[in-house]
Amino acid sequence: MIVTKKMLADMITGYINRETDLQHLVDWAEDMLRESDFEPDNFELIRDILAHLGVADVRDFGLSWDDCHEYLHRLGYNIKVNLIEA
Repeated sequence: MIVTKKMLADMITGYINRETDLQHLVDWAEDMLRESDFEPDNFELIRDILAHLGVADVRDFGLSWDDCHEYLHRLGYNIKVNLIEA
C-alpha cells in the first residue's frame, strides 16, 4: 500500500469527526510506518506526520486540535468548522 497525502488527511479528519478513536489512529499510523510505502514526492512530510501520530497515545506527546490543524495544513488542506444543531 502507498500512503498518500489524501489518505493521511482522511484519517486525521476521521479522528476529528469522531469516526475513529485515538487508539485506532495511532495503530494505523504505526502500521503504515512499518509496512507501507509513501508517495515519493511527499515522503518526508508523510513520514513525519505519521511518526507524530504514532506516539499520540503517549501522555507526553498527545494529539491536540492545533496538532491536527497543523498536520492538515501541511498536507495542503484548510479546516472549516460548521456547526450542526443536535
